[in-house]
Amino acid sequence: MRKGPEAAPDEPVYRILLVEDDDGDALLVEELLHDTGMRFELTVRTTLAAARSALAGAPIDCVLLDLHLPDVSGIDAVAAVRGMAPHTAVIVLTGLSEAQAGTDAMAAGAQDFLVKGKVEADLLHRTLRYAVYRSQTERAGAEAQAARLRAEENARLERGLLPQPILGTSTVRVTSRYLPGTALALLGGDFLDVVEGDDGLLHAVVGDVSGHGPDAAALGVCLRIAWRSLVLGGHRGEDLLHLMERILIAERGSQQLFATCTLLTLDQNAPTATFHLAGHHEPLLTTADGTQEVSAAHGIALGILPGQRHWPATVVPLPARGALTLYTDGLTEGHTESDDDATPRRLGVEGLLALIEDLPHTDPVTHVDLLIRRTHELNAGRHSDDLAVLRLDWNRGA
Repeated sequence: MRKGPEAAPDEPVYRILLVEDDDGDALLVEELLHDTGMRFELTVRTTLAAARSALAGAPIDCVLLDLHLPDVSGIDAVAAVRGMAPHTAVIVLTGLSEAQAGTDAMAAGAQDFLVKGKVEADLLHRTLRYAVYRSQTERAGAEAQAARLRAEENARLERGLLPQPILGTSTVRVTSRYLPGTALALLGGDFLDVVEGDDGLLHAVVGDVSGHGPDAAALGVCLRIAWRSLVLGGHRGEDLLHLMERILIAERGSQQLFATCTLLTLDQNAPTATFHLAGHHEPLLTTADGTQEVSAAHGIALGILPGQRHWPATVVPLPARGALTLYTDGLTEGHTESDDDATPRRLGVEGLLALIEDLPHTDPVTHVDLLIRRTHELNAGRHSDDLAVLRLDWNRGA
């Protein structure tokens, strides 16, 4: 690698790959680069195969490419370099009799072309700077477009995974939150929903499809929509879970995905809550005495043993005022530090209840946000599971 002259520290250093099999032409290009006064690091290769290794080994800002190499020629050389480094600027070097070749090379993806023997230092300087700038702008535009598409996809999935509750006369206050496991990831397979039926009962679901990414999210959306449709159609309990399992098996295809979920039916007149757990953990019940885990019977996750249909019901009496919190394991499977040896350990339900006990008594929305923030702070980025939280608050005395 050959380096250009020293310059001001804030001036960029251009990393240039010259692909030229003529030693005389390569020397002329290097001398011109020195005459520009710019800072540069020059790597010279004589074949496309050697250029491939150079492009794979270190970042390159610009490729100066001769169109007549031992192993490739013409616009095929441009296409090959663009394929190897799509976001690297390419300037083609042509001969005096190849005016059309330069135009064709730009149509094939090169940023510009220069005619050998007609290049001066100022022209090379301007052309190289513009080509690198244009390439960087194109890359930034492509990244911005990818971010927009990712945001639009997330928005579509979020609308499916986090619908607006269907509430009629119910006075129950609904608070829901969903967070993907990583900042740029697509939403995963966690889902939730709340519907008030024609019978006046409030029905809720929180579920988690195994895996992450668009496949899990698509199946989560499918199960959420199926749950809402089946509930509004009058299906309940084991019958509802059996139909959801049939839909899961039909929609998962060859992928061995499964889903856990908790079904809740809240009767404000009784007042009771009926739970069906399909491989999911128990919800939390908050009363005037504090928050504790509800003791409920467990059934098998959907899609593990199709047709078994074992999802027993648990009926829990409710106080006049309280809250139920249903959540996915992203809230408890993060890590924290133990007090004795400072080694990471799972937060778990016990740790979650301790966090809730320490949180200030405030409105449900603020409480859920504080709880999620606190678990993330303790976790310190060690775990990246998706997280869904659904909290239902009621006060019959209000």
